[in-house]
Amino acid sequence: MVQKYQSPIRVYKHPFELVMEAYERRFPTCHLIPMFVDSEVLEETESEDGSIHQVQRRCKLDVDAPRLLKRIAGVDYVYFSQENTLNKRERTLHIESHNETFSNRVIIHELCSYSAHPENEDWTCFEQSASLDIKSFFGFESTVEKIAMKQYASSIKKGKEIIEFYLNQLDEEGISQVPRWTPSSSSVTTKPVCATPKLLQLELPVTPAVSIPVSTDANDREIANASNNDATQSDATSNDATSQPDDQMENQTGTPDDKLDADYIKRYLGDLTPLQESCLIRLRQWLQESHKGKTLTLTPSSPSSPPFQIPKDEHILRFLRARDFNMEKAREILCQSLTWRKQHQVDYLLETWTSPQVLNDYYTGGWHHHDKEGRPLYILRLGQMDTKGLVRALGEESLLRHVLSINEEGLRRCEENTKVFGRPISCWTCLVDLEGLNMRHLWRPGVKALLRIIEVVEANYPETLGRLLILRAPRVFPVLWTLVSPFIDENTRKKFLIYAGNDYQGPGGLLDYIDKEVIPDFLGGECMCEVPEGGLVPKSLYRTAEELENEDISLWTETIYQSASVFKGAPHEVVLEIIDAASVITWDFDVCKGDVVFHLYHSKRAPQPPRKDPLVGQHSSITTPGGNNVQLIDKSWTLGLDYSMVESPLTCKEGESVQGSHVTRWPGFYILQWRFHTMPGSASTNLPRVDDVLASLQVSSHKCKVMYYTEVIGSEDFRTACFDVQSLGSMTSLESSHSGFSQLSHATSNHSQSSSMISR
Repeated sequence: MVQKYQSPIRVYKHPFELVMEAYERRFPTCHLIPMFVDSEVLEETESEDGSIHQVQRRCKLDVDAPRLLKRIAGVDYVYFSQENTLNKRERTLHIESHNETFSNRVIIHELCSYSAHPENEDWTCFEQSASLDIKSFFGFESTVEKIAMKQYASSIKKGKEIIEFYLNQLDEEGISQVPRWTPSSSSVTTKPVCATPKLLQLELPVTPAVSIPVSTDANDREIANASNNDATQSDATSNDATSQPDDQMENQTGTPDDKLDADYIKRYLGDLTPLQESCLIRLRQWLQESHKGKTLTLTPSSPSSPPFQIPKDEHILRFLRARDFNMEKAREILCQSLTWRKQHQVDYLLETWTSPQVLNDYYTGGWHHHDKEGRPLYILRLGQMDTKGLVRALGEESLLRHVLSINEEGLRRCEENTKVFGRPISCWTCLVDLEGLNMRHLWRPGVKALLRIIEVVEANYPETLGRLLILRAPRVFPVLWTLVSPFIDENTRKKFLIYAGNDYQGPGGLLDYIDKEVIPDFLGGECMCEVPEGGLVPKSLYRTAEELENEDISLWTETIYQSASVFKGAPHEVVLEIIDAASVITWDFDVCKGDVVFHLYHSKRAPQPPRKDPLVGQHSSITTPGGNNVQLIDKSWTLGLDYSMVESPLTCKEGESVQGSHVTRWPGFYILQWRFHTMPGSASTNLPRVDDVLASLQVSSHKCKVMYYTEVIGSEDFRTACFDVQSLGSMTSLESSHSGFSQLSHATSNHSQSSSMISR
């Protein structure tokens, strides 16, 4: 498996030329890097005007590996080839290196670059990426991979320290400025391989740092400005050579050219190891590439819904931590959560959800200041809550929606506290008071609702609970804990602290985590707590299941999206009958699993619905937990005779979201089809390509999943903002004043070259 590394951008508050002067001093050897034994220049050239300086160098490394492994490999040193290109006119240095030793077994490739800061010409940026591919190594592939990654990670910070060391050395020598290159510089031609190169030395394949796309929204810009002030003070006291510029902190959401600054990560995300930073960067980059044009939050109540925004870095980091920075596993659960948020309009929950009065009066939970670490503090008096009464009066769905609004509010408070306290705060503390808990709380429907809530929160809000303080646990608590604990992630369970009776008042108790001034009065403190005291919900507020079902409060069942499964050889198809030839077909779908090909067909004949099985009386369509599979196009039909293709096939990768529309030219039946994407073989051979085989293995059981929404809208419901008269039915901007779809994709990018609009 190919291991990749990508680091944040590193900013030196020194001019490019001065950094290059410091960089020169690393060669031919550097005492700060014991493993860097020696280097020799193989070739050195300059352009005629002296603006381009190229150096090819061979480096000798003494890798810290077990002696036995070195003896088996038959080498004592490892050699790398480096090619450096300095452009004095553009003020850039590009470095490329690869291994010479065992190049047929191990492939190491590294790219580095120094450049003048785009916002401040007196600063210098450094970026780096690398890849490691161990094809075979005498049966020690796993060991070699671990050694390489360990040494690579440990040497990353060393690269920064080395540049700072030589910058300080230059300062001590009184060198604070190096003249920039000018066109009048003398020109030199090709030089022989003898002299030590005067300019340009490389970041070894053991000192990385790299470029990456970023996140954060408008709120983060305020935080960034506050951080810049902190950074300025820090520079004054510590003379840190690498700090982040103001504009660098203003990371625009979803802009591919954005970079994550190393100081930004430390300020807003905390201390991450180099490999953890790399996972964050690569996952965010994948989201940017695969979700372009996607609308993350679609809500009928928000006609002015913004375009898709890449999740904030804190949010991505939570999912990575939940899977121990396994990028593949984190990506899977993150994509599932993003689809869930879109399907149920969770991003607009705080704006659209108003708690019923019953919750305001009888739900015994609420936010209460913060703990000693600055985390928002949520208090839940579970023992005083009438769970049965709340479920009977509100229903499970309404309680679930309320809990989700609490979690959304917690995320918002974490962002605020990060700004207030000047350090990363990504989770909250929950204090649960169990005084009054008894067998009444083990009412089966209530426990069922609790388990479902835990399941949803665990799946979509990982690593948001920093600490759970359970106070005054009664004897019945072990019974409840036995029922609930299997649904709680192991990492989350480690954050639980349980106190029986009044143990919370002693050493190691509440005062260790919460300031005395904010301990609630009902726990013996002096702070008035506004959390409702609860009590029994009057039975007059109870409602029947039918009343709850008709009240339009369901969070899950009332979604405009439908799910479908797509199998190899069994596409999923939806038919839409068009009466008005000028109608518009709109679609919006997410590819939740696997790769699919989307088609749009037209037929004058009505496709026959799936036949019923005479034995069981059911349709022959496939029903699975992930959705239905319906096939409408009869196998006897001939393309071009019985039906025709009206849209070019569109291949959609896993994780992509596609929105589009088609202006119909004829009445009849239009069929939307999602077909399993089969990897094509190589053009020169019948054998499939290796990449295609590996990609196909990722789709288990040849099954794909899509979540889709379609709508047919008459032309009278639309206002045409721009109409392309050169192509019949071509529209570049379309807006509906009545349809639900237009409210969903109002802000979606619409690009069309034919008769449809499709955006990803």
